[in-house]
Amino acid sequence: MYVEISNPMDYRAALYIRLSKEDEREGPSESVSNQKSMLEDFVCQHHLRVHDTYIDDGWSGTSFDRPAFQRMIADIEAKKVNLIITKDLSRLGRDYILTGHYMERYFPEHQVRYISLLDGIDTGVESSANDITPFRAIMNDMYAKDISKKISSVKHDKQRKGLFIGGKPVYGYKMHPTEKNKIVIDEDAAPMVRRIFTMALEGLSCRQIAVQLNAEGIPTPAAYAGLPVPSPGPYTGLWSSERISDMLQNETYIGNMVQGRSRKVNYKSKKCIRQARQDWIVVEGTHEPIVSRENFDEVQRLLAARRRTRSRTYDFLLKGLIFCHECGHPLAVINRKNAKGEDRLFFVCRTYQRFTKAGVCTSHTIKEETVTQAVIRKVQDVCHNYLSTDHLMPLARQEIAKTLAEIDNEGEIAALKAKIDSLTAQLDKVYLDRLEGILDETDFQRIYARLKEERAMLERRLAQMDRLEYSPAEQVQLVEKLVKEFLTTVPTNRELLVSLIDRVELTADKQLIIRFRFKQIS
Repeated sequence: MYVEISNPMDYRAALYIRLSKEDEREGPSESVSNQKSMLEDFVCQHHLRVHDTYIDDGWSGTSFDRPAFQRMIADIEAKKVNLIITKDLSRLGRDYILTGHYMERYFPEHQVRYISLLDGIDTGVESSANDITPFRAIMNDMYAKDISKKISSVKHDKQRKGLFIGGKPVYGYKMHPTEKNKIVIDEDAAPMVRRIFTMALEGLSCRQIAVQLNAEGIPTPAAYAGLPVPSPGPYTGLWSSERISDMLQNETYIGNMVQGRSRKVNYKSKKCIRQARQDWIVVEGTHEPIVSRENFDEVQRLLAARRRTRSRTYDFLLKGLIFCHECGHPLAVINRKNAKGEDRLFFVCRTYQRFTKAGVCTSHTIKEETVTQAVIRKVQDVCHNYLSTDHLMPLARQEIAKTLAEIDNEGEIAALKAKIDSLTAQLDKVYLDRLEGILDETDFQRIYARLKEERAMLERRLAQMDRLEYSPAEQVQLVEKLVKEFLTTVPTNRELLVSLIDRVELTADKQLIIRFRFKQIS
């Protein structure tokens, strides 16, 4: 803590304090008041001006997305602060990569001096303490990693014992008023859970149940719990078929504690990834059930049967490329019979399809064939505008010449003819073996079909080889033919279409907006 500041009036200091729940276990020396007292003594001793004190209480050092820290960064950007003081380097952060970024790059680039009192780090002077700063950062990171492992181990142990460790129980339950890590039935929400299962038992689909609840204005689980919505979308505040399906398959409602459905990527990231069902932690009989086991099992059978009837999918040229212009979601495709009883595919807005009565979007219903033909015409126009025969002829000539140069026609043709003759002889032998009773009918058909297919493949290859021996005039005709075929087929070639088009948007008044991947194309 032997830090000297020769020109204190040149600095506008920021006192940064951070305390996490893990730090609290280290004792009172890490407390906010202790850190604040130490920093204030230092600035008083060195006659420094303090712009502000920034306190992140209850925030982990593995993330720099802390409110007070980000406020301090904003003040640095506004040139209100040019000196940062912390108790030690771990208060700044425990992620050695980001800590190094701020120490080695961000602070110097913004002419900010950083002082860590207990570590003796002062970026305003040359010292050996500064040289070992990266190692201190790594040690702090290792400490955070070790703490994370211990916390995860404790949580997993509690989960395996059937203790609830989440923030909020599933819809229909609440925390026990006196016992920790235990849940009890929420009598206000449980009737709605029972009603949803009853509706499913009566044969209503998940979508039909969601539509009914939305029509009655029933609050969703998130709305009932008062959970904030970080980025509201068209589905916010509405029941969805996915939410209903998830509830109907949740064993929590039959008294089993289901946890571990998702996990964090690692101790530095807040992002969670879903776990496979076999990796969930399920402990039976931990709390009072809302739904009977018999009703739950019957609902699972109904859901399974419905999934089998919905397995049909449709292939169409614009699959994955067509979106609703108003809500931005992909358009769904449905099959309808026309007056003649023929199948016809139609595009429809998926948002409207799921939330029809909520008025979130409009149907956008239009024949798939109509949209596809319009897109094909547009792509054809683009191809004719940008790809002329004159431009493609040299490219086609180069490819044909390259192919001819790479092939040893005479040697390969001779080898192909010899192989074909060999297969013909084998076919004759197999036929004779059948007539003499050496081979039964089943083996004969199998071997004969295999040899015949192999010979046909070689004959096709030989025919292609013969066609590669073109005269100059024939080569010109082939080039022209290839160019015309390319210009004709490119709009209906799925692979080329995807490489050309980023997305196609359909508006409510049935107008198409085609967004190409290349800015020069319009």
